[in-house]
Amino acid sequence: MQTANVNLPITVTGRHVDVTEAMRDFAHKKVEGLHLDYPKIIEAKVILDVQKKTRQNAEIILFCANHITIEASTETEDMYKSIDETISKIARRMRKYKTRLLKSHRPRPNDTIKHLSEHVYSPEIADEAEATEAEVEPVIVHKENYRVRPLYKDEAIMEMELSERDFIVYRHAKTDQLTILFRRKDGDYGMIEP
Repeated sequence: MQTANVNLPITVTGRHVDVTEAMRDFAHKKVEGLHLDYPKIIEAKVILDVQKKTRQNAEIILFCANHITIEASTETEDMYKSIDETISKIARRMRKYKTRLLKSHRPRPNDTIKHLSEHVYSPEIADEAEATEAEVEPVIVHKENYRVRPLYKDEAIMEMELSERDFIVYRHAKTDQLTILFRRKDGDYGMIEP
């Protein structure tokens, strides 16, 4: 679990305001205080904007792992209050994103662990199997039902990130076209659209 954002590059900039050292330290402490393990924060930008004395806006943009960008902004009459409320929004969005990834959208059957029967063969049978191995034709050893769901491309990629599978078959949500998304050896993804 990410307990602290160590050496996190945080950029604090001001629009129509000179950023004081106290505001910069406050923003740094608040962003570094986000203690969530997912998504991992890579870089943070804090933009402080004063349009009038009563309209002080704090905007925070987090660039996270897996190309995730989380943004939030708040406008109040006090800059410190704006930063606090924006950090609350960011933390809420990070938790929401994490629970969305972990949430199961379909019921799982109770017997998810498959038990295979164990057989012990005598050494004579094993020798016969080795002798006839060259003549053996391939057979289907595993059959699985696979539900094809309508998804968008980014949802399919997110599901691939969360699963151990090398491919996913889905219907594109807009075009209703059958699509196969697969993991390449170089770590990128390939797509087959028949």
